[in-house]
Amino acid sequence: MQSRVNRRVFLRSVTAALAAGTALPLLQACGGGEASPTPTAAGGTGATPEPTATAATTPMTQASPSPAAAATATPVARGTIGGSLTVYSGRGESLIGPLMDQVQSSLGIDVRVRYGDTAELAAAILEEGERSPADLFFAQDAGALGAVAREGRFIELDAEILERVEPRFRSPDGLWVGISGRARTVVYNTDQLSEADIPASILDFANDERWRDRLGWAPTNGSFQAFVTALRVLRGDDAARSWLEGLKALGTRAYENNTAIVRATIAGEILAGFVNHYYLVREESQAGQDLPAENYFYRNGDPGALINVAGVGILASGRNQEQAKALVDYLLTPEAQQYFAEQTFEYPLIEGVPASPKLLPLEEIQTPDIDLSDLDDLQGTLALLQEVGLL
Repeated sequence: MQSRVNRRVFLRSVTAALAAGTALPLLQACGGGEASPTPTAAGGTGATPEPTATAATTPMTQASPSPAAAATATPVARGTIGGSLTVYSGRGESLIGPLMDQVQSSLGIDVRVRYGDTAELAAAILEEGERSPADLFFAQDAGALGAVAREGRFIELDAEILERVEPRFRSPDGLWVGISGRARTVVYNTDQLSEADIPASILDFANDERWRDRLGWAPTNGSFQAFVTALRVLRGDDAARSWLEGLKALGTRAYENNTAIVRATIAGEILAGFVNHYYLVREESQAGQDLPAENYFYRNGDPGALINVAGVGILASGRNQEQAKALVDYLLTPEAQQYFAEQTFEYPLIEGVPASPKLLPLEEIQTPDIDLSDLDDLQGTLALLQEVGLL
C-alpha cells in the first residue's frame, strides 16, 4: 500500500479531527500524548509524559544555559557559530531543553523553540508555507517528517550527516534524519510466561485462545497507531483490520497508555501487552531493581520489529540554515546521543554509542522493509480504528 498525504489532505485531517472530537488520537498518532519518557534532573526518568501544549498557543521559548543542562551533556568544542535559530519541536521542553541549552552555550546560537504536538506543528509548517519562521522541525515520529518532506519543505541534508545514521532510520531522499529510536516490543510477565511462549509473529496473537482476556493495548496512543499504520503499509488494510478484530474478539484490554500496560503486566493483571521498549526500562530504573517482566523484541523482519524514530529536517524556507545544520550535527554527536541512551532509554542511532544494557542491540534487530516516511497516513489509520470500534 502506498501512503501519500498532500498538504491539503494533511491539514484537513487535523481540522476534521478537531471538528469531530477525535483530535486527541489524531495528534497522538503523530507524536502527542505519551510518546516518550521524560528525563529528570537526577538522571532518571519522570513518571509523566512529555508536555503536550498545543502549537497554536505555545509561546516561543528561548534556550538558556542551566545547571540541568550541564549535568546531562558535555559541550562539544566545534567553535562559536553565533546567530539565531527557530526550532519547531514536537519533543517536549523537559526532554530536549537541556540539549538546546548546550547548543546555545557551546555554539553561541540563540535558540528559540516552539513546543507543541508534532501533528499540529507539521500542519503549521505546511499552512505557513514560505512565511514560516521555522528553521528546523524536530518531530516525534517519522510519519510527520514524511508528510512535510513530500511537500518539498525540507532541504537535502549533507552526506556526512546522513551517513552517521543507518539508511533504515533516515529519509531515502536525504531530507530528514533520525535522532533516536523507539522499538515496538511485547512486554510479558516473567512469573507466568517465558520467551518461548511469545508467538513467532506479532500477527499470530490474533484469534489465539491462549491470550483471551490476558493482553493489553492502548488504541488511542500515538505509538500504537504508528504501528497500525506500518502494518497497513506492509500487509494492507485487510490484514490490519483482521489483526485488530481478532485481538478485540479475544477481549484484549484497552489501557490509557504504555505505562499503564507495563504496570498491569508487572502486577499480573495481564500476561503481555504491546508497548514501546523504554517503558519497562524506565519502571525498573525508578524501582532500582529488576521487575517480573521482560521485553520481547521481534528481530526477524516481522511487522512487530518496527523501530520508529524521532528525527529532524531543515526547512527550505529557513533563514538560518547554517545554524540549523550545526544543531543537526550536534544532535548526532556522541555526547548528545549518550543523553538519549542514558536519560530516556531510547536507542542512540550513531555507531559507537551503546544503548542501555537492558536493550537488544540494534544490529540484532532486522526491522521490516519499510520507508518510515510512509507512516504518514494518520487519517486512514484512525478511520480503521474507528471502524473496528477501538476509538
